[in-house]
Amino acid sequence: MSHKGFSHIGLSTRDLDRTRDFYENILGFKAVRCDIIKIAEGGQIRHVFFDTGRDQLLAFMEPQNVDGIPGDYDAGINDGLGVPGSFYHFAFEAGTEDGLEAKRQELLDKGITVTDIVDHDWAKSIYFKDPNGISLEYCCLVRDVGTEEDVNMQIRFERTGNGMRERWDRLNHTS
Repeated sequence: MSHKGFSHIGLSTRDLDRTRDFYENILGFKAVRCDIIKIAEGGQIRHVFFDTGRDQLLAFMEPQNVDGIPGDYDAGINDGLGVPGSFYHFAFEAGTEDGLEAKRQELLDKGITVTDIVDHDWAKSIYFKDPNGISLEYCCLVRDVGTEEDVNMQIRFERTGNGMRERWDRLNHTS
């Protein structure tokens, strides 16, 4: 069997209405499946899937009064684990450098705090957060990857430990 990418990535939210508004109206992803999962012991889970392109989906679950699930938790993942925002993030394909710049401007026009374009040598990216505090990225390749040079583990740049958090800390007020 050959790899065909993700079927879906499942995440959690504490506010599905706000999350749905963001992914539909800010990012432009269409909701393709919505469920309510009734929990026999009480409560329910609302569940929505968004089409992110190429038959790949992003799903969110929102627990409502379900025993054993805390009412207050970090749906953004990184802060709860105490790691920089770059550790757990999700990157969407921008296609081209022009597409990346257009997406950045579109996000800014919609009031989203987004970084400048970051040049990684092999790719360029922009970074922002969703209403849950989940770290998101739009990215485009700027050259072919997978060369012998690329897959040889080596030091390519240096940062301070605090520098790892800087970009993401500037985005903290985006929720």
